[in-house]
Amino acid sequence: MKPIHSLSAAPATGLSRPWLAVLMAGFVILWLATLGGRSLISPDEGRYATLALGMLHGGDWITPRLNGLLYFEKPPLQYWGGAASLWLFGANEFAARLWPGLAGLATVALIGVTAARLWGANAGLYAWLIAGSTTWIVLNSHFLSLDAGLTAALTLVLCGVLRAERPGAAPREQRGWMVAAWAGMGLAVLSKGLVGILIPGAVLILHSLWRLDFSVWRRLRWLPGLSALLLITVPWFAMVSARNPDFANFFFIHEHFQRYLSTVHRREGAWWYFVPYLLVGFLPWTSALPWLLRPRRSDFAAGLLLVWAVFVFAFFSLSGSKLPSYILPMFPALALLLAREIGRADARTLRWHLLLPTLLWAAALLALTQIDRFIAKDAPRAAVESLARGIGTGAVLVLLAAALAWSLLGRQRKTAALAVFAAAHLVATLVVAQSYEPYGQLKSGAAIARALAPHIDSDTPVFSVRSYEQTLPFYLGRPIILVDYRDEFEFGQTHEPERWIPTLDAFIERWMREPRAAAYLEKDTLDELRRRDVPMQVIYEDPRRLMVVKP
Repeated sequence: MKPIHSLSAAPATGLSRPWLAVLMAGFVILWLATLGGRSLISPDEGRYATLALGMLHGGDWITPRLNGLLYFEKPPLQYWGGAASLWLFGANEFAARLWPGLAGLATVALIGVTAARLWGANAGLYAWLIAGSTTWIVLNSHFLSLDAGLTAALTLVLCGVLRAERPGAAPREQRGWMVAAWAGMGLAVLSKGLVGILIPGAVLILHSLWRLDFSVWRRLRWLPGLSALLLITVPWFAMVSARNPDFANFFFIHEHFQRYLSTVHRREGAWWYFVPYLLVGFLPWTSALPWLLRPRRSDFAAGLLLVWAVFVFAFFSLSGSKLPSYILPMFPALALLLAREIGRADARTLRWHLLLPTLLWAAALLALTQIDRFIAKDAPRAAVESLARGIGTGAVLVLLAAALAWSLLGRQRKTAALAVFAAAHLVATLVVAQSYEPYGQLKSGAAIARALAPHIDSDTPVFSVRSYEQTLPFYLGRPIILVDYRDEFEFGQTHEPERWIPTLDAFIERWMREPRAAAYLEKDTLDELRRRDVPMQVIYEDPRRLMVVKP
């Protein structure tokens, strides 16, 4: 494939305004409508839904609590958004995921309007199509974790700097967008901590060193910018520190430096850990990645975007704690870079670009003939078959769209071809995500809560013995009492020991006293308790979890 940079610019055929309006409205509706189609799964979705619900029910919007215990691993912006959503729409999956869903929409919108302002209307449309169909942006916007919110805030920083430094920008635009970038850093800090300052700061330093040009530092609007950053961040940090004297040490030392520099959270991975997530996550545009690696030093925007993407990837690759979603903030930069480069491509080059995603979806379709190989104790047939149907449906949709896009490109209708293919890939990705539901049920407390409901009332204590299902408190609508289980609750348990039961013996004594009680546990724990003649009746069981009540 010839690099795009060697090709002359090809004229783009724009979509008519009515079609563009229909496409955008359909995109927003589809994006939001699919947020509630799956049960919440452990651990992340259950954790953050429970934090938001606890904040709403407890009425304390300063001190976060997970399952009733102090929890200071992350700042509260997403908990606030989640609590507000649960208040508006009730305790359900749609409301729980609305914050990352809206954050994803904001990210796509920022990418689109920034590309349009920098490089023209066609680039803006391409940027929207790219970002709105990129696998990792779509999936993380439909999954309840902190990274979609962090990415939206950091995208505001990135786009703010790009808009402020745009050649020909008026003084008012320069000032407004640079202050918006500072505000984005504040929101990023409230989303996930100091990384919200570290990433933009490091990128700007590296970009200035690469270009040997530090003039941008004089245009950062330090006084209004710092004021915006401090106004957003300081009130919460001051109030939570005043109420909880040990907060600062735990949050800044344990959750920042120890998490990054050590494997204390047991999330280590090899140096290449994020490579497959980048390659799969950037589908259907992965084959275009080589096109993005040749920015000129004189090109401020392209250089900043490339440095941003490379730094985010390298920074998290060096961390002692890795999760797949950590590199999400690099994808907006890649989408912006690609939007400009696609504008320079001719139809013949874009035809070749269709081959990689088409072949991958065709390979997935072919692999479905071997689904029996994937059936196991923790992956029952019903779950595997549901996922297979979703993959099959998505693959057929993408293959049909690829054929249509190929035909449109042959007639030089580049914009229409990209719109067809992007829309198909978005729908296919969401179809596959929805088909995950039977498998997700094995990692969700929804069915457990339904089975338990007839056996308890609001006064019945519910215990979690030597194990913990993150989504169960959300689906029960209240905290459960931990027994001989610590993990991420250790800080809260140390400061509020009365809120949990540290030993199995103490639990047995409490269980025997209660007229009615319920407990979540695993089979080996149940076997031990039965050997000690503790009366328990199983009311729910799946391959790895049990719920019992006192008979």
